[in-house]
Amino acid sequence: MENRLEILLSEEGAEAGHIDELAGHLREELLQLDVDDVTRLPAEEEAPPGARVGGIFEVGALLVTVGQSAGMLSQVLGLVREWLGRCREAHTSVRLKMDDDELELSKATSEQVTEAFDLFIHRHSAVGT
Repeated sequence: MENRLEILLSEEGAEAGHIDELAGHLREELLQLDVDDVTRLPAEEEAPPGARVGGIFEVGALLVTVGQSAGMLSQVLGLVREWLGRCREAHTSVRLKMDDDELELSKATSEQVTEAFDLFIHRHSAVGT
C-alpha cells in the first residue's frame, strides 16, 4: 500500500496565484527526490455550472506519494523544512496530513518546525513495516 502525504500551503494576505506559484516551486523540488509522485490535490468543490475546466485543484495543495518507505517520508519532510526556512520572511504556513494525522505550522521557529516534523515522522515510523 502506498502512503500519501497531503501538503497544504497558505500565506497570510497572499493571493491564490501566489500560493499556487509557491506550491509549484515546492512540487518541482519534491520531484527531485525519489518519491513515487507529486500531484496537485483535487478540490473538494465542484466547478461552477458552465465552467470549462479539465479539473479543479485545491490552491496550494500537493499530494505526495511516498511509497512504503519511512525513510522517504523523512526525506520529504526534510526538504519541506528547508523550503519553509527559505520562506520564513513571507510567513508561509504548512499543513501536513497523512491518514487521520494532521500537523499545522504557522509562524514557527526553525527549532519548532524540526521538533514537530520529527514527531510526525516518529508517529509514522511504522510506514511500510
